[in-house]
Amino acid sequence: MEYDLTVTIDKASGFCFGVVYAIDMAEDILDHEDYLYCLGDIVHNDEEVKRLTDKGLRIIDHEQLQGLKREKVLIRAHGEAPSTYQLALENELTLIDASCPVVLKLQNRIKNSHDDDEQILIFGKHGHAEVVGLQGQTDGKAIVFQDLAELDNVDLPSKFTLYSQTTKSTDKFYQIKDELINRGYDVKANDTICRQVSNRYGDLEKFVVNYDKILFVSGKKSSNGKVLYDVCKKYNDNSYFISNIEEIDFNWFSAKDKIGICGATSTPMWLMEEVKSFLLNH
Repeated sequence: MEYDLTVTIDKASGFCFGVVYAIDMAEDILDHEDYLYCLGDIVHNDEEVKRLTDKGLRIIDHEQLQGLKREKVLIRAHGEAPSTYQLALENELTLIDASCPVVLKLQNRIKNSHDDDEQILIFGKHGHAEVVGLQGQTDGKAIVFQDLAELDNVDLPSKFTLYSQTTKSTDKFYQIKDELINRGYDVKANDTICRQVSNRYGDLEKFVVNYDKILFVSGKKSSNGKVLYDVCKKYNDNSYFISNIEEIDFNWFSAKDKIGICGATSTPMWLMEEVKSFLLNH
C-alpha cells in the first residue's frame, strides 16, 4: 500500500532540563576521558543509554558501587539517598552530582519533615530511583504507595504529611489528598510535582487533537512516559506507545494520515526524528 503520510513532531516534547543537565555533564567528561561510571540508567530510555554507553558510559548498580575505589561516578537526575554519599566518602569516590534541582529541593523538604518527627507518606512508584532517594531521607520510615488501595491495611496515624514523586499525575495526587481528608485524616499535603512535566499535559492535549494518529515515543521504564501517554490516549484514542522504530506497525495507518509524534521528558529528540524519518521513507 502507498502511504502519503504527513508527520509532525511535538516541539514541546523531549528532555526536561534535569535530564539535559545530566547528559551534558556525562558527555563533557566523556569528551576528555575514556569512561565514566553512572549509578543506574542515566535516563529511562534504552536507546539514549546505548548511545552514551557506546561513548564510554558504564552503568553500575549499588552493589557494584560498593566495590569501586577512587573512581568518578555520575549521580543522575533522579538523585540518591544519603547512604550513597556516605559510601562515596568511604571509598574515596569522586561524585559528579547531576541530581535535578527539583528533586534536591524535594529531598530537602522531606528531610526537614522527618527531622520534625512527622509521619511521611510518598505517592510514588515502588523501587523507582527517585523514590528510593526520597525514602532515604527518612531512614526508610516514609510509607510509599502507588495506589490508595495499598493503604487500606496500613495502620496510619491520624495526622501525616503527604509528598509526591516529581513525575506523578497532578490530578491523581489531588484525588488522593481529597480522599484521605474525606477519610478523616489530618493531611498536610505538599504538591511536589515538577511543573516541567505537569505543564506538558496541557501542551499534549492541544497537540494530539490535531492528528489522525499519535505515536508516543518513550522508554518502558519511564514513569512520566506512562502518565503522558495516558494524556494522549484520553484526548486521541488512536495513540500508540512505542519505544523504537521496530515497534511501528503500518496497519495502524491509513493512506493519507496526519501523524503526530510526541514523547516523555526522557525521550531524546533524535529518536523522535528517527521515527519521523522512518515513517516518511517507508
